[in-house]
Amino acid sequence: MQGVYFRQSTKAKATDLGITGEVKNKTDGTVHITATGAATKLNELVEWCWKGPDSAIVKNVKVEKIPLTIFADFNIVRHNKI
Repeated sequence: MQGVYFRQSTKAKATDLGITGEVKNKTDGTVHITATGAATKLNELVEWCWKGPDSAIVKNVKVEKIPLTIFADFNIVRHNKI
């Protein structure tokens, strides 16, 4: 869902947890998060994603392991081609 500050809220939560990565809206209306951090902190982020910010309606969360990507911090991708 877009328009509920999901990206901004995700960045705040990830930063609080010490997670690096990025979050972006996809053209199909979903939100895509790539995150790197301690397993326990990543699990906390996934649990948070099931609720999201107050106005969000989350229907599904898909988690997939990918090759490690190093990020300097956690960023919001403003424009994407996905």
